Order: sequence, then structure tokens, then C-alpha cells
Amino acid sequence: MLLDAKESCLLLVDVQEKLTPLVHEHEKLIKNCQWMLKAATMLNIPVVAAEQYPKGLGHTMPALKQALPAATPIIEKTSFSCASDENCMYQLKKVDREQVVVMGIEAHVCVLQTALELLSEGREVYVIADAVSSRNPEDTRYALDRMNGEGVIVVTREMVLFEWLQGTVGTDIFKQVQKELF
Repeated sequence: MLLDAKESCLLLVDVQEKLTPLVHEHEKLIKNCQWMLKAATMLNIPVVAAEQYPKGLGHTMPALKQALPAATPIIEKTSFSCASDENCMYQLKKVDREQVVVMGIEAHVCVLQTALELLSEGREVYVIADAVSSRNPEDTRYALDRMNGEGVIVVTREMVLFEWLQGTVGTDIFKQVQKELF
């Protein structure tokens, strides 16, 4: 099943100031999340962002906060899963998209629990393998394996982008994306 730009939203999970520097290849994670946020903005894909206990873990990384599309809700949560948080689920229902594309940290905790719960709610869930991480790379690998085995679709950022661009080769938006993202 392909992603459809008209049916997708992007969920940024817990890429926060105090935890992000501790995750494996955090610079790459931030760069890939920024890239996805830029792609979502260019293609008018709704974005929802979540922060796990910001009093203790800080807020969304400044580079990502700046890359968020205007008026993106940033939801403070205390549950690991975004799907267990009433405010986060309200925002996801508000954007009214069946396909949820997930990126963030930590892959084996908040990302995994969010993805599996969204899947159990009947959503199509896609996790961007090159835009998730954990402190321990083994945790990321096993989380992606488990999610895949449970029915979550594991993708890369370019897979997402080119599926969102389906059928638009040679158009102005394709040329803009090609110029600004590659």
C-alpha cells in the first residue's frame, strides 16, 4: 500500500533538548527529521509534534521547532505512547488523516508504543527508519523489527517523499522539492 499525501499526516515524537544528545547518531536524526518537516511543509502535509514530560526532558529541539509548519500543535504528554494521550489523539483526529507517518525518539519506547497503539486503533502506521533512534542502536533495530512484525510499515524518508509525490514528476512542485531537498 502506498502513502497518499491527501491521507497522510506526520507525527514528530519526543525529539527534545535533554534526551536527543544521548541517542545514537543524533545529528543524523535531527537532519533527517528537519528534511521530513520541510517536505511535509512543501506538500501541505499536516504535522503534529509531541513532547514527553518537557519539565524534565526539555522542549523540542530548536532546529526542529523552527522547521515545524506554522500552527503545528506541540502536545505535552506524560504517557509513553502518543495514542494514550487524549490531547495528542485529539490533534490526530482533528487533522483527519488515516495514514500516520511517525518519526522521533526513542524507537523502542515512545515510537514503538505510539505506532502499535495507533495500529490497534485502525490507522495505517508508517515509521521512518532513518528518522528514529534510541540511545542504544540495538534497541532501534529490534524496535523496527518488532513494529514490522506487528504490521507497522517501516519506510525511509525518501520512500515517504516519493510516494507523497506520486504522479507529479515534471510538475512545479516536483521541481521545487528536487531543488530544495536534494
